[in-house]
Amino acid sequence: MSSLLVKPEVPNSEGRVHSVTPQSAGWDHVGFELFKLKTGDSISRHSHDRETCIVMVTGTADVTVGDISFNDIGTRKSVFDGTAPHAVYVPIDRKILVTAKTDLTLALCSAPGIGGLEPRVITPKKMDKETRGNGANIRHVCNILPENEPADSLLVVEVITPSGNWSSYPPHKHDTDNLPVESNLEETYYHRLNPSQGFAFQRVYTDDRSIDETMAVEDGDVVMVPKGYHPVGVPHGYDLYYLNVMAGPIRKWHFNNDPAHDWIVTKPFP
Repeated sequence: MSSLLVKPEVPNSEGRVHSVTPQSAGWDHVGFELFKLKTGDSISRHSHDRETCIVMVTGTADVTVGDISFNDIGTRKSVFDGTAPHAVYVPIDRKILVTAKTDLTLALCSAPGIGGLEPRVITPKKMDKETRGNGANIRHVCNILPENEPADSLLVVEVITPSGNWSSYPPHKHDTDNLPVESNLEETYYHRLNPSQGFAFQRVYTDDRSIDETMAVEDGDVVMVPKGYHPVGVPHGYDLYYLNVMAGPIRKWHFNNDPAHDWIVTKPFP
């Protein structure tokens, strides 16, 4: 199995099924945890020197950050129902308590923080939505924590790729500190399929092919992208959802397409 493909584990005592840390991934910034909680279950954390974006992937929760309480956060029942999630931003050095009010799928997205920001709820109304691409390259984007919203290093976005379409395509990369041309961002993809027995394909590769892995992605898998291009395709009959977490030295998303495939968007078919 690819070293970049992370399969969900049996839930531990906290309900955690995924844990990607800088140590486990071999990088410097992005952390990603995913929990499956039953009604009444709780998890607690301390943000220490990392900021956190808590995404209610599905379900409803009460969230306490330090001495601030946010109640009944989240309404979504399925990532495929066409609605945006709720999220809570947590700055560094705060205690976190999340209690499930319903069955809850919860993502903790983290990266190094600086401080100076306050905890806040990010409602669906605050999340810009856009459709990118044409033809079989169409995908629907929800910007949960984009670079024009306050944070230290985190960028969080979710995408629906319809049946038979491609996403993160043409293949693009963001692994070089060369602003404004390109930024250096690590990235995780948390994938869901509808119907759940489906699969998708994701390739991660570099120009020199020091990384070149193509993965069959199933429902609930995580793909790590330390560097390189990372397109995703989903077969006919299945829709693909993914939740992206990105972070790097500078909180900017500037990418470059693979020159071999850039013609797809820059000029007509040959």
